[in-house]
Amino acid sequence: MNASTRAPESAEAALATLVHLIRRARQACKANELRFILVNESHALVPYRQAAFWSCANGVEALSGVTSPEQQAPYIQWLNRWFKAKHVATKVTVLNSDLNSLAANQRDEWAEWLPPYLITIDIPALKNFDGGRLLLAREQPFSKAEMGLVSEWVDAWSDQYATHTPKRLSSRLGVTRTFKQSLKWPIRLCLFAGLTIIALLPVRLTVLAPAELVPLEPAIIRAPMDGIIDRILVEPNQRINVGTPLFAFDTVSLASRLEVAERSLNTAQTEYRQSAQRALYDPDSKSKLSVMQSQIEEQRVEVNYLRTLNTRSGVVSPRAGLVILDDPSAFVGRPVMTGERIMVVADENKTQIEAWLSPSDMIQFPKQTKVTFYLAADPINPISATVSYIAHQPELRPEGNYAYRLRAQLTDTHNERPRVGLKGTAKLFGDEVSIAYWIFRRPWAALRGWIGI
Repeated sequence: MNASTRAPESAEAALATLVHLIRRARQACKANELRFILVNESHALVPYRQAAFWSCANGVEALSGVTSPEQQAPYIQWLNRWFKAKHVATKVTVLNSDLNSLAANQRDEWAEWLPPYLITIDIPALKNFDGGRLLLAREQPFSKAEMGLVSEWVDAWSDQYATHTPKRLSSRLGVTRTFKQSLKWPIRLCLFAGLTIIALLPVRLTVLAPAELVPLEPAIIRAPMDGIIDRILVEPNQRINVGTPLFAFDTVSLASRLEVAERSLNTAQTEYRQSAQRALYDPDSKSKLSVMQSQIEEQRVEVNYLRTLNTRSGVVSPRAGLVILDDPSAFVGRPVMTGERIMVVADENKTQIEAWLSPSDMIQFPKQTKVTFYLAADPINPISATVSYIAHQPELRPEGNYAYRLRAQLTDTHNERPRVGLKGTAKLFGDEVSIAYWIFRRPWAALRGWIGI
C-alpha cells in the first residue's frame, strides 16, 4: 500500500475519533466527567504525554492520569502561575511552543515539569464558564493538522462544558460582567453617596435581655422563729384570703420548754413566799427577797416569751393573693432559722418585669426608658412597660455570668394581664444613633477587646 492510500485512511480514522469524542462529550452528565474526557481521552485524537485543563475561575482543575489534583502540590502551583501569565499575555487561540528555543534559565525551569514540545488551546468564555486553556505536551513537535483537530475538538467540548457548569452566585444575583463594566465613576460616586446617607440615618439603639414577670409589691412570708416546720397548709398557686393559715411549726419542743419554764416559775414563787414568811423573824431571809423577786421576773419573762412563740407557731397570710411556692415537701421536717424565706403571697394581677442586662448591653438609657416584653408563650402580643430601676452593680447569675438587674412597670391598660412566672425577652430602647453605629457596635467592641485598640 503506497503513501497516497495510507493518508486518506489516517484522515478518516482521525475524523472518526473526533466524532467519537464529540459523542462522548454529549453523553456526559457532569462537568467533572467532561474534564476527565478532555485530559485523558483526547490522547486517542492526538498523542501526548501530559495534559492539563486550567480555568480562569478555579485554576488547574484536571490533569491527565490523576483523579483529583492536589492544589498545594508544587507542579500545580507552577502550572497556575504559568497559565495566568500566558492567558493574560497571549491572545492566540492555539499556541505552539518549543522549549529548546527559550533562554537557558527558562529552559531549565520548564524541563523540570514538562516535555520540550507543547501546545495550549484557548477555551473562550461561554454562559457560566469564564474560560480557560488546555495544555498538551510531548517529546515530538505538533503538526498543523494535529493542532487543527485539537482546536475543533476543544471548540465542541467547550459548548457542552458551559452547559453543565453550575451557575455562579454573581449570575444568580443578576450581577453580570456587563453590568459591572457599565458602572462608571459617576454611578459609583452616586452609589457611594447613597450608601453614606443610609449609613447616617438615625435609628433607635436597642438591646435584648432575658426577662420574666415577677410580683409587684409581694408579701414575703418568712420564718418568725427558729424551729422545724411540721406541715404546709396551702398548695402552690392557691388563691387565699387574709388570715388563711399558711404553715405550722412542730410545737412538741416548744410545749416541753413552756412546761419546764412554768414549773420553774411556780417553784420560784413558792420559795419567795416561804422566804417572805421567815423574814418576819429571820433578818437573813429578808435580805434574799430582792434576789428571789428578780429570779421570778426572769422566769415570768421566759414563760411569756415561750407562750408568744406557741401562738406564733401557726403562720397566717397577711394579705389576699396567690401563693407562690415551688415545692411544699422541701420544707416539711426541715429546721429553719428566723427570717428564712418560705413562700410569697402576691396579687396575681399586679406584676412587673424583671430583666437581666449583660454588661456588654449596659448602654446609656434615657429617663423613662421604654421596654417591649415578648412572652415566649405568646410572642405575637408584646407587652409595653417603662423602666423603673436599674442596678448599679452587676450580680452573679446561676448561669455563671454577671448581669445587671432591671425592673420595669407595665403600662398596658388591658384588664387581663399575664400571670406571674412567665418568661420571655425584653427589648429596651436607648438613644438615637446612626445605622452604621447600630450595625458595627458589637463587632467593634469585640474587636477592641481582642486586639486592645
